[in-house]
Amino acid sequence: MLRALLLVLVLGSAPTGSGPRSFTVAQGSARYSAAITVAGCTDDHCEGEGTIKLYSKQTKQLVQTFTSADLSFYLDAPGRQPTVNTIELYGEQSPLIFGDFNFDGTEDLAIRNGNHSSYDGPSYDVYVYASRSRHFIRSAELTALASDNLGMFQVDKARKRLITFQKDGCCWHLTTEYEVVPGKGLSEVMTLEEDARGGEKVVVKTRRKTNGRWMSTTRSYLIKEYYKE
Repeated sequence: MLRALLLVLVLGSAPTGSGPRSFTVAQGSARYSAAITVAGCTDDHCEGEGTIKLYSKQTKQLVQTFTSADLSFYLDAPGRQPTVNTIELYGEQSPLIFGDFNFDGTEDLAIRNGNHSSYDGPSYDVYVYASRSRHFIRSAELTALASDNLGMFQVDKARKRLITFQKDGCCWHLTTEYEVVPGKGLSEVMTLEEDARGGEKVVVKTRRKTNGRWMSTTRSYLIKEYYKE
């Protein structure tokens, strides 16, 4: 005990929770719980190779095992646990996100795979549940959607839309909405471009696809009026 105390006094406080860590995620899904193991954690951040074991809440049996090259995430301060299902633009995005991403009535799963999206933001491997094989299958199309934009896409359950965001510096933003067409994949149906690079005004261009045809409108607003809270 005395020796350990002397080492702390000489070297400083030891890092909290350094090295491999394991966590159990029981919230976020009605059907599944998950056991997460990640290569390294220091203080409130974990990163490195990770393994996720998904279990059925009903049978307690292992459903499937996944791996991530970089399961990067922060720990929630009160419980020192990873969050789940949090998608904040420019903010916290959880290591595991459950949801029905293709609107087929079954729960899918997105797993953090590092920071490979725009502006070095969070990126994800997205797995959809195949009812016929009772197995989660990685979707290249949805994974690209969660890797080529500003983090994980958002899901509008009511309108059955997937929504992505892009930006170029402070003053140009693009919001894009997609429909999932059974048997055909994603179909872009709406874009909202906000361009405030010209000075005092922001040019807003909206494009919508209706009955297979694109219609667009362009309007200009004073920046101070458009962005006022």
